[in-house]
Amino acid sequence: MLFSHAPTSVSGPVSPASRPQSLRSAADPKYSGAMKTVAILGASNDRNKFGNKAVRAFLQHGDRVWPVNPKETVVEGLPAFPTITAVPERPDMISVYLPPPVLLKVLPDIAARGCGELWLNPGTDSAEVIAAAEGLGLKVIRACSIVALGISPATL
Repeated sequence: MLFSHAPTSVSGPVSPASRPQSLRSAADPKYSGAMKTVAILGASNDRNKFGNKAVRAFLQHGDRVWPVNPKETVVEGLPAFPTITAVPERPDMISVYLPPPVLLKVLPDIAARGCGELWLNPGTDSAEVIAAAEGLGLKVIRACSIVALGISPATL
């Protein structure tokens, strides 16, 4: 599966003007700058992994970040949660850095916790994941959430 840098949903491209206000990048003239809550599934202490780069990118962006990883207690100085259901509030966005077989197992928990949007970063989706997520009523965005902020992962 090829990913573009522009966010797309399963139904097609999402232009910056039609994206929800909370997900527009700082480079977007219509961006409100409002803080959002973001859960990072697959957050890591390994600064070379995208699960760590995402934590840092959203912190740089000024968002409230909830790292989720059952093997970590702290990521980038933030308390990490073992599961998405342990996160203390419903996030506006969940950004995923898990392989499809693992993600399939946690999709019911994601749906139970709820979120505004579920971002499937490159390498996290499959036809089965998308079908299951849509079947659970989740709004799926297939794109790199870091790039959507206007940040290059290479700079993190």
